[in-house]
Amino acid sequence: MTTFIMTGKYSAEAVKQISGARTVKGTKIVKQCGGKITAVYATMGKADLLLITEFPGVGEAMKASVALNQAMGISFTTIPALPIADFDKLVGGKL
Repeated sequence: MTTFIMTGKYSAEAVKQISGARTVKGTKIVKQCGGKITAVYATMGKADLLLITEFPGVGEAMKASVALNQAMGISFTTIPALPIADFDKLVGGKL
């Protein structure tokens, strides 16, 4: 599984629908797309939400991002993340 960081921005309509039930619905959507959520944070600034997720690959992460937007009106930016120890091994200081 690959880790992805997803940042979400509520639409004006989505803000009106904030609820625990919608959080459960979002978790189910991610699971249906083959992923899992390891952490969720409400944030202030450019993003309203920060999710730490795991998916088998980029395709599943993209599918979840679009499905969440369609179902909830929350626009997500989804980026892969690599633990720094793995990154150091991969790059090996030879850039």
